[in-house]
Amino acid sequence: MGGVKSSMAAKLAFFPPNPPFYKVVTEKSSGLLLLDRFPHRENVDVLKIPTRRGNKIVAVYVRYPMATRTLLYSHGNAADIGQMYELFIDLSIHLKVNLMGYDYSGYGQSTGKPSEHNTYADIEAAYKCLEESYNTKQEDIILYGQSVGSGPTVNLAARLPRLRAVVLHSPILSGLRVMYPVKHTYWFDIYKNIDKIRFVKCPVLVIHGTSDEVVDCSHGKQLWELCQEKYEPLWVNGGKHCNLELFPEYIKHLKKFISTVEKPPSSLRRNNHSRKSVDQSTTKEKNHSSSRRKSTDCFEAARKSTSKKEHLDFINELEPFALKFDIHDDKIGKLRIPYEHMERSRRSVEYVEKPRNSTDMKPEWPRMSMDCIDRIQN
Repeated sequence: MGGVKSSMAAKLAFFPPNPPFYKVVTEKSSGLLLLDRFPHRENVDVLKIPTRRGNKIVAVYVRYPMATRTLLYSHGNAADIGQMYELFIDLSIHLKVNLMGYDYSGYGQSTGKPSEHNTYADIEAAYKCLEESYNTKQEDIILYGQSVGSGPTVNLAARLPRLRAVVLHSPILSGLRVMYPVKHTYWFDIYKNIDKIRFVKCPVLVIHGTSDEVVDCSHGKQLWELCQEKYEPLWVNGGKHCNLELFPEYIKHLKKFISTVEKPPSSLRRNNHSRKSVDQSTTKEKNHSSSRRKSTDCFEAARKSTSKKEHLDFINELEPFALKFDIHDDKIGKLRIPYEHMERSRRSVEYVEKPRNSTDMKPEWPRMSMDCIDRIQN
């Protein structure tokens, strides 16, 4: 039964860009792995990482001088690291963190086929690479999951008790709940974040657009309500599914979050009042911040579970379970700053023991919007 579920979900829920937005080539003189459409950066390693399910995933590791935290970024559905590359560079610079981004099995130049369980193995392999190759400690890692990427992110975070923090960007409650507000979790559903988020012990930041046309804002709101360690969420007023990076409050709020989780855990507990919901601001804050954008609460309260068996009339409409994703051409706004201050560092190789860096070429492709769920075709 599990094999049927996996096969069905893979066909209907995963849409890797075709053709991929990059190629991995090997430099003849040095044997280095390179992404062929992007400039050489001494602080970027290009890797091929083996997974426990027999696939090899492509990843990039962006190093920031003297960074104490590392962001492990799981991108959205209709994207690959070729589209995400420049955003990875910008986030590393502005947040002052090391960053690893990777492609799921069957995405970009990663081998294998996309599936829920392959993505779980993919993020585990990337995490293991951070520990073994970059000597990164669990308590220094921040997991970042965008849309479908929230699935492998929450699944891993629920099993890491000393994780520093988690960011959920336009997250989903589960695959099926994107289409139908069901009360129960069914065997054929995928990425059951609604059931796993309560096991995440570290601070969680949720970012969601109030005008998200693909994954309703209520998904992010309900996940935030279920978190053990809530951090002030960001409901981007007017934000859609693929354009949150264009809003200035996006990077501003991320910076604030990273700065907060830099503090020791004991300090975070003492200052727990700082992690309020934007919707729960005090009267004083409201009176003195009229110029600030107010949080928009588009959350519809979840219906309580009952002992009665839920009607399954909607099942016949699922085709049988169609979770599709759009590919939009929205370009992500650039967050450029000079790069001369970045240190020279190790160069990239195929990941066996230690990575080294990629080469320099002028990018010809603009960044595209990250992740959209394709509407079901009638």
